[in-house]
Amino acid sequence: MLSADPLRIAILDYGLGNLFSVKHACEHAGMNATVTSSQEEILNADAVILPGMGAFGDAMDALRRLDLISPLHDVVSSGKPLIGVCLGMQLLMSESHEFGRHRGLGFVEGSVVKFDNPVEGSTKLKVPQIEWNNIYRPPGGRAPAGTTTNGEAWTNSPLEGLADGEFMYFVHSYHAKPDASDVVLSVSQYGHIEFCSSLKSANIFAFQFHPERSGVEGLRIYRNLASLIRKSRCAE
Repeated sequence: MLSADPLRIAILDYGLGNLFSVKHACEHAGMNATVTSSQEEILNADAVILPGMGAFGDAMDALRRLDLISPLHDVVSSGKPLIGVCLGMQLLMSESHEFGRHRGLGFVEGSVVKFDNPVEGSTKLKVPQIEWNNIYRPPGGRAPAGTTTNGEAWTNSPLEGLADGEFMYFVHSYHAKPDASDVVLSVSQYGHIEFCSSLKSANIFAFQFHPERSGVEGLRIYRNLASLIRKSRCAE
């Protein structure tokens, strides 16, 4: 039987992030969320959310300055869920090429690259991408036209119950390129470029889009996360 005790969620405050929108989304899903840079609160939480908006290098510098990198490694090693949102997803990767080359947290092997002149037909698209866009199951698994099911691809993931092709809200110029295709949870298309829009690797979940800014279906993702975090806590 799953515990009814409130879930304790630590939302990392390192000076770059849409913190309170994430907090409100967590609370909507019944989670007890705290915005914090305290190592003790991070390590005692049932799950940690790494949000972020801004430059990759600045974010890594802030995490180092606040001595938050070691606690994040401890969270991942413990098996507790670590959730990256927007820049937070990119920080999980090995490295980024944003304004130079920067080492990331290295929890997911791969790099972060800029949209390379995305075009749609003869139209050159603006970078950053600031818009609602679709998320799909990885290549080869998209739902047939006119259907709303995603089959089993998203079962037991934060995207469970969402329609293949659901719209989510994006704001970004760079995107993650995981080395392993099996960590890719969803893909999206911007012009001619298909990119990883969410990933799942063991106890790590991450989204390039902003679930907390993506309406009813975005809040469904937070409810799914609450269920997964509760299962993780009971398995400890």
